[in-house]
Amino acid sequence: MFRLCGLIAVFLVAAFTSFDASADRRVALVIGNSDYRQFPALKNPVKDAEDVSKTFRLAGFEVFVASNLTKLQFEEQFRNYLSAIDGADLAVVYYSGHGFQIGGENFLIPVDASLKQAADIEVQAIKLNDVLEQMRSKSKIQVIVLDACRNNPFPRKNYWLRDQLITAGNAGLAQVRSSLNTLIAFATEPGAAAYDGNGDLSPFSAAFSRRALAPNQEIRTVMAAVRRDVVEATNGLQVPWENSSLIDEVVLMRRSNRPSLPPVLEKVVLSGVGPVDLGLPEPVDVDGGTITVSIERAPALGHLMLDGKPVEIGEPIQGKDLPRLQMDVPKGIAAQDEVDMLAYATHDNWGGQTQGILVFRVKSGEGAHGEQIMASLEAEQKQQVLERGIHITGAAEAIENRDIRVPIGVGPVALNLDFPTYDPAVSLKVSGYPATGTLSLPDRTLSPESSLMAGEVDRLRYEPQIGVAAPVEVGFEIRADSSSSKPATMKLSPSVDPCDQAAGEPLDLQGVVPGLLPNEIGAEAVKACEAAVKAYPDVARFRYELGRALLAAGKVDQAKKAIQEAADRGHVRAVFELGYLNATGTGTPVDRKQANAFYAAASDKGDPYGMTSWGRALFNGYGVERDTGKGLDLLLKGAAMGHTYAMNDLAAIFTEGRNGVPADPARAVAFLKAGVERQDMYSMNLLGRNYLAGVGVKKNPGQAQGLFQKAMDLGQPYAPASLARMYRDGVGVEQNLDEAQRLFELATARGDQSGAYDRAALEMQKGDKADQAIAVRYLAFAVALDLRKELQGAQTTLTKFAVKTKTAALKQMRGELKSKIPAKGSLDDQLVDAAKAVWEQANPRRDLF
Repeated sequence: MFRLCGLIAVFLVAAFTSFDASADRRVALVIGNSDYRQFPALKNPVKDAEDVSKTFRLAGFEVFVASNLTKLQFEEQFRNYLSAIDGADLAVVYYSGHGFQIGGENFLIPVDASLKQAADIEVQAIKLNDVLEQMRSKSKIQVIVLDACRNNPFPRKNYWLRDQLITAGNAGLAQVRSSLNTLIAFATEPGAAAYDGNGDLSPFSAAFSRRALAPNQEIRTVMAAVRRDVVEATNGLQVPWENSSLIDEVVLMRRSNRPSLPPVLEKVVLSGVGPVDLGLPEPVDVDGGTITVSIERAPALGHLMLDGKPVEIGEPIQGKDLPRLQMDVPKGIAAQDEVDMLAYATHDNWGGQTQGILVFRVKSGEGAHGEQIMASLEAEQKQQVLERGIHITGAAEAIENRDIRVPIGVGPVALNLDFPTYDPAVSLKVSGYPATGTLSLPDRTLSPESSLMAGEVDRLRYEPQIGVAAPVEVGFEIRADSSSSKPATMKLSPSVDPCDQAAGEPLDLQGVVPGLLPNEIGAEAVKACEAAVKAYPDVARFRYELGRALLAAGKVDQAKKAIQEAADRGHVRAVFELGYLNATGTGTPVDRKQANAFYAAASDKGDPYGMTSWGRALFNGYGVERDTGKGLDLLLKGAAMGHTYAMNDLAAIFTEGRNGVPADPARAVAFLKAGVERQDMYSMNLLGRNYLAGVGVKKNPGQAQGLFQKAMDLGQPYAPASLARMYRDGVGVEQNLDEAQRLFELATARGDQSGAYDRAALEMQKGDKADQAIAVRYLAFAVALDLRKELQGAQTTLTKFAVKTKTAALKQMRGELKSKIPAKGSLDDQLVDAAKAVWEQANPRRDLF
């Protein structure tokens, strides 16, 4: 008896020993581009992407999958992906489609690219190094897999690359210098072409999908196997290649969980009544594999039987057969109660093992007493079957037809299913994995083949995929043994927090929505974001959005505090915003050096706003020693992320030629057109001016008028004056001085100093019919709004008016103010101060435009 207890203790130690478990964040972006509009279609990339995305889902990754992406669609999908990999352990990008190299730089080609002009590569293609740098700024380990080495079908032979025209390579991709803890895999060696193959998948993608599912294989071992397969499939014509600087192991298909089963069970077995069912539950492999069972210690008092045949120590049986295992204790054994033990081990496909123990008490089945025990056990067994059926039914009811709202961008959210049973024999198999997003438990991510035990259901979590608002369905098969199961399906509905809707910002790589401009933030935003900060105190994004809402409400001090808190908690756009506050003197003295420090920090973390502002400062030497090359490079990176401010800066540089960068109006127009495509009202106004003057494009006043009108309708401050000049001068439209006057006044109301100056000039052109006080008024506005002192003529012209006229204009403007302003300085100074106060009264925040 003591010996038996010792053996039980030994097996208990083994049974409760487990692997360290953690739910690492692993996210993959899979893209397949086949249907090119300007070039011959590729046969396999879309199918490649579908197949590879399934592979990553089976391996437990969160998967973003997209096909036939245009440049704009890629930017949106990539931004959502970057938001998802923020802080991830492993980030993977798999691309199948066209790609080529220029000057050692690799580019991935969207399906809408034409690449006819020298500047098209910068606005139509995706630079691989930009993708890698963004991944590096967000994640611990980066893997990029490229099945993109087809022959170069593009019409031009040279393209702009920074400040040089470079000849494109004919075939293949260039070798990439990877940073620490990065692996970049190519479908073929540098400079060589890859093949689509004869089947539904390319030889490389087919081999990758097959080999990546090998359990517990390190990725470099996987890629070696892929290389062997592709070399064999192409008769040596294609040799996959990779460049690795990994210092950590990367295992795609991790299988470290042990089969799940109760470690210790108890059972009463009667002697002399023939084989008795032991009622052992079927072991469940949470990773979805098959399980075998081996007997480690057979009972001493009887014989184990399966389907009428004896089972010996070490003999393997299938896990699904374990519930049919029986015990036959011969007659005459256990005249008095005796204790015996069965020890068994379960084994999965990838080396996992769990011990189980059945401790049973042997009683005599002879005589009336034995019959009573038998009847009692049979009744107990029937009750157990009944209760188990009730458990399964209740479990299905707890899941079936549930519709649970799950917030986006706050991490994994507990589903709180309130599961009605912890019966160790009840398990759930994922029969329908959600189309997007990730199911997980705190210790592991679930995959389409996963199972979980009843006791784990209350810890089930779901994280919606950023950028996806459509509801998803999750299906389960609930079972207690191989003969009884029930299906159940629930709906998970992703929801965007009201704070994100009210104050999210464009191009925020930690955001979850397309975002709003400052002038689009409404009065309800502060309340919504205060609620979000209270509900999710650890989500830094909500603190930043609260800061944006407070700025829009004019509460600058509170806004600065919220923005600083967000920056301290790791929100990168908040770091940029601190730079903006210092650069503009919003709630703090102007400090260009401090602003640049914040811009540089945000830029280093991949923020498009930070890259643009820091690049602008470096290129022009604003508060820092000029570095034209680095500045231009950062502006190009900002533009590549879809930031239209960077595009407009680049357009200005290329239109004029600055700091050693040659003028190229056609290159400037390419960036302005890219901005217009992204609905940027500033790009519209600038491109309209190009069409009006015929700079970089053929002169087209009608096109200019349409762009000015659209920009004006969107609220652009300078477009009204651009359109007004067309009506004033009768260029492309019939001359209409009244319409010009109206538009110049609208431009002034939006803060356009040149529009104000032109309105004053238009008034003075009326000769004897001119209202001199109105001319003075708009000259004062021009000087007040000219923060960069670009309109020296406005101040000079203002001084020439009579004192009586100026006094009348000053009286009128002071009468419009709700509060008095001190009268100081000359009459001209007082006019400018009054004009500034009138404008700020109507426009409390200059940055709205």
